[in-house]
Amino acid sequence: MQLKTKNIQQLLTVATCSLLGSAASAEESNAWSFDTALMYYGETDRVSAVEGIISGTKEYSDGHFLNLKLTLDTLTGASANGAVPQDKVQTFTRPSGKGSYDIGAGQTPLDDTFQDTRVQLNAQWTQPLAENYLGSAGVHFSKEYDYLSLGFNGNIARELNQKNTTLSLGVAYSYDSIDPEGGVPIAFTPMLHKGTEPNRLSGSENKTTIDMLFGVTQIINRRMLMQLNYSYSQVDGYLSDPFKVVSVVNDNGEALTHLYENRPDSRTKQSVFWQTKYHLTDSVIDFSYRYMWDDWDISSHTFDLRYNIPLSGSYFEPHVRYYIQSAAEFYRPFMMENEALDFASADYRIGEMDGLTLGVKYGMPLENNTEVSFRFELFKQTPTNPGYEKPGILANLELYESIDAVIFQINYSF
Repeated sequence: MQLKTKNIQQLLTVATCSLLGSAASAEESNAWSFDTALMYYGETDRVSAVEGIISGTKEYSDGHFLNLKLTLDTLTGASANGAVPQDKVQTFTRPSGKGSYDIGAGQTPLDDTFQDTRVQLNAQWTQPLAENYLGSAGVHFSKEYDYLSLGFNGNIARELNQKNTTLSLGVAYSYDSIDPEGGVPIAFTPMLHKGTEPNRLSGSENKTTIDMLFGVTQIINRRMLMQLNYSYSQVDGYLSDPFKVVSVVNDNGEALTHLYENRPDSRTKQSVFWQTKYHLTDSVIDFSYRYMWDDWDISSHTFDLRYNIPLSGSYFEPHVRYYIQSAAEFYRPFMMENEALDFASADYRIGEMDGLTLGVKYGMPLENNTEVSFRFELFKQTPTNPGYEKPGILANLELYESIDAVIFQINYSF
């Protein structure tokens, strides 16, 4: 099976719109086409999420496309607050500053009242600008209980080399505002009940993000397509997590107090991404690699492999993804008594870790250019010790608990 011209053009359009999501491919008519998805993500004894997406694309005359997308998701369950486990029961304050919860001896401190609902709207317009030039512009709106995000993006692509090469440039800007219940905690102040100490600020905090992407997509031959991207991201403003704390322990590893974390107010991220799709006689191999680094001293490698195997009237696609990440320079699983630091966070998401995803997708084309597909994946994330000695009682406690999750998704295109 060879690469067809229509499939190539769809892939190139996706490449130019990759900053804030890709436009779905439309049929060659003025009718709407829709992609819908329902996904469940569930961690063992932790967070679970249900997400629904509907994306509609309409193709107008002369290659003009309008894409509208609605995303709804809900998150519930327990989230790690960053504190270390102890050999006795611990009591923590709720994120709102009202009420408390107990964590048993030897258990990872989890706040089991984590709950949120998010609504996101995206709109993207794509059209030819001149001969061999394609432009795209879009906006997005996202709202959670305590979080608001607004943004826009613009992309331009240039085809050359008899349309075998596409150069793309994209820029996106977003403004985010966070207003946590109970107020924004003051960095390095103790986790206490609301009103007991002046450790929370009134009003909201915000951050801004500027993303840039430079890409090259190349048709190597009738069977191979290759893409290479470089992206740059600058984030400024409030970057701490208002719900995370860092435990302060003595020489015996006993927690004396728990302080709200503090992160730098800027972050510069860069990444390179390489992807190759190759059509064998019948099947398709899709391999990609991403390397990311930033000025927080985090670097990561992501390897992703998909193998699309046609069956009789359907297809089967195994998937393997491996991720490895180094820790931020200010990541600390705990702080020692009387230790003075400018920044510190015990959030495992910016710590040293690796992650493995194993999954499979099964799809069935139906009548009238419709399709249904099912995806099932198992995910395991394993935080590791970046080199800190565990004093006293912490030596016998698990500070880097692994996370197991399942992912199930149904897609229907019509």
